Amino acid sequence: MGNSSTKLAEKCSLLAKSEVPVVASSFKLVSKNSERIKEDDLMKFWGSQMDPRLAQYITNFLFGPLGARSPVVEFQRFAELYVYCVRGTIDERINVLLCSLGQQPESESTEIAYPLIKEYVEAVVSSYMRAIRLEGGPQYKSWESRGFRIVKDCIQKLAESLAYDVVQQGTQKVTRADAERWLHKNPTFLKMLEHVFSHLYHYRNVKNASETDGNARKSIIPQEALQSMLPYCEGLQYVPDYPAFTDLSQMLFINSNLPGTQQNKWRFLFSSQIHGESFSTLLGRIMDQGPTVVIVEDANGYIFGGYATDSWALSPNYVGNENSFLFTLRPKMRCFSSTGYNDHYQYLNLHQQTMPNGMGMGGQHNYWGMWLDSEYGLGECSESCTTYKGYFQLSATKKFNIRNVEVWGVGDKPVKEDEGEDEKSGARSVLDGNADSKAILKMSGREQYSDGYREEPKD
Repeated sequence: MGNSSTKLAEKCSLLAKSEVPVVASSFKLVSKNSERIKEDDLMKFWGSQMDPRLAQYITNFLFGPLGARSPVVEFQRFAELYVYCVRGTIDERINVLLCSLGQQPESESTEIAYPLIKEYVEAVVSSYMRAIRLEGGPQYKSWESRGFRIVKDCIQKLAESLAYDVVQQGTQKVTRADAERWLHKNPTFLKMLEHVFSHLYHYRNVKNASETDGNARKSIIPQEALQSMLPYCEGLQYVPDYPAFTDLSQMLFINSNLPGTQQNKWRFLFSSQIHGESFSTLLGRIMDQGPTVVIVEDANGYIFGGYATDSWALSPNYVGNENSFLFTLRPKMRCFSSTGYNDHYQYLNLHQQTMPNGMGMGGQHNYWGMWLDSEYGLGECSESCTTYKGYFQLSATKKFNIRNVEVWGVGDKPVKEDEGEDEKSGARSVLDGNADSKAILKMSGREQYSDGYREEPKD
């Protein structure tokens, strides 16, 4: 690191001690060891690392809007961009947004057209997805290696889902107060913004990286900044040529709405394309697996589903809690959280004469938020659902035919309290005492191999 950039960094009161080498090193590389950065040099250095629209917004912040552009930017402004975007206050991040869009940040009466805000959000989301692809972390690789991709259309839908409520209903102008309210309740966007700028400032260009530490074309972000919003994908390593019908933007959207303790890992449980179109097989693979995400594609190409907080088990009663939600991924991305009006979060029953037979989430009998009938291939989504707020019909038609179903366990698989010692002693099978689960396994063609192969307990 050059002495000039180090001295500049140390004079900048904005930077924490740990941030000085990061920002100073980046400034040194872009400025070519001078005390100023030219716009062309910055774009050559960062251009491949982000969406071109974000590059334009960044230059507006650093060099000023078109018509009043400075030919160079000095260290203080370069450091401000890092601090404000990575760990800035809501007010500071709004100042970056306003400057990026060519607005005056000092004015409280500023109004911005909604399409501009939407495009800014899309530029950040697109740059985030590009960053995690370039970094190639273990979470990203666990999905990408199994056939999941980043689709431009889904990036746009994710950005729209993050930006749609920035304006008050019935208006197309965004005030500063609107932007503040929106950012306060939008942690997903703030995490993306933080990650994008951590990526940019840790990036090393080809020539300098190869001469110094050999990490050419890489963004070396410290571990504490690598909190991926993608979960780790577990279980698909055993499934060759997995036929993915969702993309990484959609998986990230679902995962970002899960409770924090369940965002680290998804466990593959069921796919109708892999395991066949059978309701009993579906149940045999998802019961007693803890919280799950169910994803459905109807015959019209609509994709939607729900997060179930409790293990699926046969019962005439509703189970689950207020953390459950329904969602739609196509044609729009939306998440519908609990209203608290009722507790009809999840329902599962089979072979009953007086009760519905199938899997349901939300609403009530025969008026479901989402329903998969035990006669596999049939489903239903009502026009309204009192269990989840903001809900609208998820499927293209109220009654629909199923094209695909997937179920994922989220977080670690639960261990029953009585399993530990009994399994060690061989005194019983984990399915003993669970007649419903054994019946489902039998119907799905999965034998309970532990029966008849029990060791006698040792003294």
